[in-house]
Amino acid sequence: MGWTLGRYFFFRYVTITIWFFIGLLALVFLIDFTELSGRTTGLPGFTYGTAVAISGLRMPMIMLQTVPFVGLFSAMATLVSLNRRYELVIARSAGVSAWQFLLPCCIGALLFGVLSVGVINPLAAHAFSWSEQIETQLRSGKSNTVSADAAPWIRQKTSSGDTIIGARAILNQGLEMADVVFFILDPQGNIVERKDAARAFLRDGYWELQNVKTFQNGTIQASTTDRVPTNLKPEFVQERLARPETIPFYDLPGKIEVARSFGLKANAFAMQFDSLVALPFLLVAMTLIAATVSMRFARMGQSATMILGGIIAGFLLYVVSVLVKAFGVAGFVPTVVAAWVPVVVAMFFGVTFLLYKEDG
Repeated sequence: MGWTLGRYFFFRYVTITIWFFIGLLALVFLIDFTELSGRTTGLPGFTYGTAVAISGLRMPMIMLQTVPFVGLFSAMATLVSLNRRYELVIARSAGVSAWQFLLPCCIGALLFGVLSVGVINPLAAHAFSWSEQIETQLRSGKSNTVSADAAPWIRQKTSSGDTIIGARAILNQGLEMADVVFFILDPQGNIVERKDAARAFLRDGYWELQNVKTFQNGTIQASTTDRVPTNLKPEFVQERLARPETIPFYDLPGKIEVARSFGLKANAFAMQFDSLVALPFLLVAMTLIAATVSMRFARMGQSATMILGGIIAGFLLYVVSVLVKAFGVAGFVPTVVAAWVPVVVAMFFGVTFLLYKEDG
């Protein structure tokens, strides 16, 4: 296949991918903006401009989750459109094999994955953290209670007793918390003091609290700042509280190495890193799955069943990837295996099917 035809197929794939990405971005933004506005309209200081800013900053993180589906649908749309316009028929009649005109699409999918990992992921991590800061400031001080599903609770042990810590929001990769509550226990396990703080920052050897209300012996005492001793290390707190998605791809290897040097497994961080490394190849696998149902020439309406089968196969691959990823985070299987097995299996399926159909 000549350079001109290969370039044409490549840019057709790129154009359709961009349009799919933009269309899905607009749809997701409208849904997220509507949902966010409904939750925050009654808060003091709320403006629609703030809601637009928060939703806009959250878009890269949400879109990163949709990348495999964008890769699947864009590959299917590219091949179907080439079939509808008889361009694949002409290419086949000129002696171009399926592997040759699939190569530009696979290269486009690989580059799209590299762009998602190298550019969109760091942008998504920083933008999502910024959106959490804005939303936390909007909600600050509106609730003194912490729901069980808002954030993980942690328990620290010190010489004076244990302290149970909960927060409504986790910021700055786990090193900062908003609307925090500290339950301080005596050596017998009884609650002797409670501290509610608007913000808590992990420092060297202590938690720094801001805008604190202390409940002790039936009295309430307010103070601007306070301290709670701790022996927790930042690496442990980050591994325990930080969401792996909020850490940029380039920072993950360092986080994993430091966490493991403290005896922590860091499975969640390792799983996130291995999944991002495998993402470009997952998009190639999605392209091969799309090719199994989109390359055969069919008249109008005759290929709907096969295309539906390809969509279902792509969704099943994504579900299996998420399921195996959960096993990797739990430590049941190595994270590298959990990240790469679905990709390898999907590639073998696509290649085997195409070899059978195209090469006999």
